[in-house]
Amino acid sequence: MKYSQLGNSGLIVSRFATGTMLFGGEGDFYGLKYSLDQSAADELVTRSIDFGINIFDTANMYNAGQSEIMLGKALKGRRSSVLISDKISFRAGSEAFNAGISYKHIIEQCEISLRRLGTDCIDILSLHTDDPVTPIEETAKALEHLQQQGKIRYAGMSNWPVWKTAAIIQLQKDRGYSPLVSAQMHYSLLNRELDAEFVSMAKHFGLGMMVWSPLSSGFLTGKYTRSNPKPEEGRLNSFDLNLFDREKAYDVVDVVRDIAARHNTSPTAVSLAWLLSKSYCSAIIIGVSKISQLQDNFNALSVELDSEDLERLEKITALRIPYPASFSAFNDPVLSAAKV
Repeated sequence: MKYSQLGNSGLIVSRFATGTMLFGGEGDFYGLKYSLDQSAADELVTRSIDFGINIFDTANMYNAGQSEIMLGKALKGRRSSVLISDKISFRAGSEAFNAGISYKHIIEQCEISLRRLGTDCIDILSLHTDDPVTPIEETAKALEHLQQQGKIRYAGMSNWPVWKTAAIIQLQKDRGYSPLVSAQMHYSLLNRELDAEFVSMAKHFGLGMMVWSPLSSGFLTGKYTRSNPKPEEGRLNSFDLNLFDREKAYDVVDVVRDIAARHNTSPTAVSLAWLLSKSYCSAIIIGVSKISQLQDNFNALSVELDSEDLERLEKITALRIPYPASFSAFNDPVLSAAKV
């Protein structure tokens, strides 16, 4: 396993993190099936630790809290040797106030998550999504309160817009609060929208990116083709967030397959190796529906993409940068060349 500093924090995390969204054994989330019962969850956690993974990611809304309960059971007796990343903000009850990132909701849901996990502290608590109502001052105060109490060690966010992420971090710094250290975001060869402005903002504030759905729901495994757009057991057949252009994706996967053949490896390994080449990607969250899929993910650690490989992948997946970020093309060339 390889390890990385999480942003500008002092926390060292494995480059791969194990996701637990599929913990449950039965039922589904809008078509995404919970495929791992407690026995399989225990095995996944054990295998992950054996491979050197030190961080496990969950959320209070995964299977209505069952993911947290199952993860807590799977980590029993070895909690001190790993990190738990948790998320809150999605609706947790029928009451109008039982959602979002208000002081009330953050404090109450953190307490509930701690009980489910069977632990006294969450290592990284992330705000799972934005809240159109709560002032960032209130949200920042709640996170600081939890850190002062020792109930969370670090705070992060997930799926937030660039402007609001920058605003809350600057507010935290101005008030002497501990700033956010991580950004859990979707990023892959098929969706590089973060390249427009988010990556630059993250570097500026020292946010460590934790990438979710690095294989774009399995599309980058190569199982989806123009001749077989709905392969058996394909996750996108029933759960599609529409995060990428499928027609372009087929062309990208063709290149990924070619590079994989050169390295005698899989499209999965090449796609993850590309992410590993990005220094701002502190951790890549992998979620498997079968234990047998683990090794294919870990093979990425031994893939060394050369400059030709990276150039091909960058060229075919490059984002058309929107305005005003695109105006950076008019930066003074002498000043740009002097930048270190």
